[in-house]
Amino acid sequence: MKVLKLAALLIAVGMPQAAEAHRAWLLPSATVLSGEEAWITVDAAVSNDLFFFEHNPLRLDALTIVAPDGSKVEAQNASTGKFRSTFDVELKKPGTYRMAVASNMVFAQYKLNGEEKRWRGPLDKLEQEIPKGATDLKVTQSQRRLEAFATLGAPTEETLKVSGSGLELEPITHPNDLFAKEEASFRLLIDGKPAPDLEVSVVRGGIRYRDDLGETKVKTDKDGKFAVTWDEPGMYWLEANFTDDKPTIDKATERRAGYVATLEVLPQ
Repeated sequence: MKVLKLAALLIAVGMPQAAEAHRAWLLPSATVLSGEEAWITVDAAVSNDLFFFEHNPLRLDALTIVAPDGSKVEAQNASTGKFRSTFDVELKKPGTYRMAVASNMVFAQYKLNGEEKRWRGPLDKLEQEIPKGATDLKVTQSQRRLEAFATLGAPTEETLKVSGSGLELEPITHPNDLFAKEEASFRLLIDGKPAPDLEVSVVRGGIRYRDDLGETKVKTDKDGKFAVTWDEPGMYWLEANFTDDKPTIDKATERRAGYVATLEVLPQ
């Protein structure tokens, strides 16, 4: 298997640029719950050691939470500290909830008076932020999505539908129905279409306490499908990246899209 070429992971929601070893993630306190109602707390951070707070918080400006019926849910008690952000989610209805931090931003490189300059931000700020007299302007679109899932009672499918924009995960195996030693199947889509020949990185949490990263690399087939067999129970971090010359916004000549999910694997 080839090594996945990881782009610098930038979640353009106020997060500073991360070194290649840094990983952004959402971490629910639980993903499978019972009863008529429940609460979970979700940590959000950028770190080197999964899932340990030691670098930067993940900003929550672009956070969305979708209930099993497709309605939006407000995050409760949201806060951002030195190393992590955190928020609570009240699960009032049975079914699967989808939590996501997604962005669609631009990165600009240009020269001003012979000096190399860079800027990143929303597209509507591009013209006012790039000074007059700038030359050699290159604009890159950056689409990023981080997700986690939690299910109260029986798993449901409504919230697993993709939006058709950017790089997304379409679960074949339900993300809250994962068990150690069993194979799970997924599909990666770019703008709603299969993303073939993409390498996917899967890492179990707790790397702070082991010498071996324990990374698994798999590749999508022609239909964007891939499968993972989980070695043992735990929280897993899944990432894939995509680059093309077909941006969906004006002025950009290149697009970089990334997807990250946190998945809990239960014992058999």
